[in-house]
Amino acid sequence: MSTFLKVYCTSALSLLLGTTAGFADVTNADVWENWQGYMTSMGYEVTANESVSGNILTITDIKMAMDFAISDDNMVAALPEIQFTEQSDGSVRVTIPKKTIIDLDMTLETGEAVSASIGYNQDSLDMIVTGDPDNFNYAYSAKVLDMTLDHLTVDEEVIGADLAKVQVSLMDVNGNSTISSSELRAYSQAANIGAIKYNAAFSDPESGGKLKIEGAINDLVSDSTGTIPNTGINAQDVVTMLDAGFAVKGALTYQAGNMDIAFDGPDGAGTATTSSTGGEVAFAMGSNGMSYNVGQKNLAVNALVSDVPLPITFIMAESKFNLAMPLRKSDEEQDFAFGFTMGDFTVSDMLWGMFDPSSRLPHNPATLAVDLSGKAKVLFDFFDPDQAAALESSGAAPGELNALSLNSLIVDAVGARLTAAGDFTFDNTDLVSFDGMPRPTGGIDLKLVGGNGLLDNLVNMGILPEQQAMGARMMMGLFARAGTEPDTVTSKVEINDAGHILANGQRIQ
Repeated sequence: MSTFLKVYCTSALSLLLGTTAGFADVTNADVWENWQGYMTSMGYEVTANESVSGNILTITDIKMAMDFAISDDNMVAALPEIQFTEQSDGSVRVTIPKKTIIDLDMTLETGEAVSASIGYNQDSLDMIVTGDPDNFNYAYSAKVLDMTLDHLTVDEEVIGADLAKVQVSLMDVNGNSTISSSELRAYSQAANIGAIKYNAAFSDPESGGKLKIEGAINDLVSDSTGTIPNTGINAQDVVTMLDAGFAVKGALTYQAGNMDIAFDGPDGAGTATTSSTGGEVAFAMGSNGMSYNVGQKNLAVNALVSDVPLPITFIMAESKFNLAMPLRKSDEEQDFAFGFTMGDFTVSDMLWGMFDPSSRLPHNPATLAVDLSGKAKVLFDFFDPDQAAALESSGAAPGELNALSLNSLIVDAVGARLTAAGDFTFDNTDLVSFDGMPRPTGGIDLKLVGGNGLLDNLVNMGILPEQQAMGARMMMGLFARAGTEPDTVTSKVEINDAGHILANGQRIQ
């Protein structure tokens, strides 16, 4: 089962526990009927027992099963009980027991049969639903929502708590959601969480290896919107889901985070601590493609590893990563993007001393940042297993690169700073001029500040031989021009329509 399917199916199950009220209607019977319709439309086979007492509908022995046609994987989840209570003001209260056991059975891609029991514990969970069959709102709050790994077996071998322990706790949860139904079920959700605390411990009895992770993320704020097809959709058929209007978009921010890691094993032991002063995560997926953005502020890492004689300590003021890519086959060009930033990266003087004991190099914070975007044609559907198999057997290219923009490149370290930006287009009908690569046309502008000073320092440190440094200076003299500032050179590298490569107007190929 692919990672997407695992996350998607687990999310559908989480929707039952955390937002079942979102499917509430005027009567309890309609609530249950709508919930079953949602789960079956996502590919689950649902069975349960029903009983009614006054204004309370109780659902017990709930079982949900899904078989994945594209693999041998399957998943079965079981919940003991959920109650829906109609109230005199027209609202519906959803009640989940203080402790619920969710049983999961899966067959991994490796063939191993995995069975797990997840304890879902709640303290003061309050969930109230208002609205009508087509548009309703629900509000929920809880002091604690706690999930624990209570039982795990792999190929009928019991993995005890001394070998695998996992606990995740959500503290001070408050949220509000709206859901409307027509041809598509549209939802929006906002939530505030005081903290997420987690700890996990694993041991390998064969090797004696141990791993322990503990941490917290504080003051989280999340917002999400999406559309989900009402009927006729199977979670294992992502292509059909996207065609039917499935789309999600969400963002999460937090104010602080910390994590402690300890490990021990045959190859050595060590510890590590990390902290940050906040960050954000954003995700979107729909017929136009998928995007993912993540960032942190003031990431600090301190580590001790038995194989390294000194502590590993560094701080990064800004760290970012972004990815956007199309998912569907199309004859039209589609946008893509990629980027990352390691901003104001500093390491301890102790580590600097290993590489630069005489302090010849400037120890100023370093930055590495890349920002790329472009256009491409996708020649097959990523989530269609038949197309993927045909592509693999044929060896054909999965797409065509039509345009690429280097919006920004920054390499700033040890006293030198390189920046670059440029644009290229690609002719996919010419795969000869550049040895099988589509012929590019365009140019890139480069600027280097402090290059000669860096070469001098490397020579004085004995890292770079003088002859090699001289060769590098000659190359800069041939392909770059002196800038207006001291120790600055610039260059413009172009590829023209004839396939010639030019540096500052001089043909080099």
